[in-house]
Amino acid sequence: MQRWPERLWIVRHGESAGNVARDAAHAAGLSRIDIAHRDVDVPLSPLGEEQSRALGRWFAALPAGERPNVVLTSPYLRAQRTAEIIEAEGGVCVERHTFVVDERLREKEFGVLDRLTRSGIEELHPDQAEFRRLLGKFYHRPPGGESWCDVILRLRSALDTISLHHSGCRVLIVGHQVVVLCLRYLLENMTEQKILEIDAEGDVANCSVTEYRLDPSFGEHGQLMLHCYNFLAPLEEAGAPVTSEPDAKVAAR
Repeated sequence: MQRWPERLWIVRHGESAGNVARDAAHAAGLSRIDIAHRDVDVPLSPLGEEQSRALGRWFAALPAGERPNVVLTSPYLRAQRTAEIIEAEGGVCVERHTFVVDERLREKEFGVLDRLTRSGIEELHPDQAEFRRLLGKFYHRPPGGESWCDVILRLRSALDTISLHHSGCRVLIVGHQVVVLCLRYLLENMTEQKILEIDAEGDVANCSVTEYRLDPSFGEHGQLMLHCYNFLAPLEEAGAPVTSEPDAKVAAR
């Protein structure tokens, strides 16, 4: 019995206003990132909208039978808007598709470190900076926030739901940088060391594509195999600038 989707795309949202605000704070040497919105309400930047349209057109150029027919998105505005634009550009199967907002795909929560730059954390919460240095980002949980392990716990549940309800489908997930990395950790049965090595190589670009394809010959129920990671051709072909800045709360990512 098949348990997995035929194809699975995992996309990080387009550039957000939080990315822009973070860059401004770092350039000015500030401790705090100046943004008025709750993290859940941070919108796409104009460039993020452009990136999302480019990605939607790339999906739309696929044969109709190869486009996503299930869309799962984080409830955060920047992810929902990215998914909506992809759909509006014809990037999902028009005959039949499911669009689901799933809170388990939300951004990692940062607790007391919310809106702080790296220097801001060292200045205002030196104990947390030291805990993170000792524990590493995989296990460090700031007060009121989450560790990577906490994110992985909820993503295990999300993958079980995909297996139960969307086997045999073509599934698009729109989420966040840590979500992309933690899903790779789960789908490829990685170690802490391996996923942190991948993380250290560079950020997940906005609107980049990570794709898995089902190999039915692998194991009892088949296996999703990595086809590409951080794939940027959809943006490059459309001439949309590539951005890879972490979201506003970069220091605790």
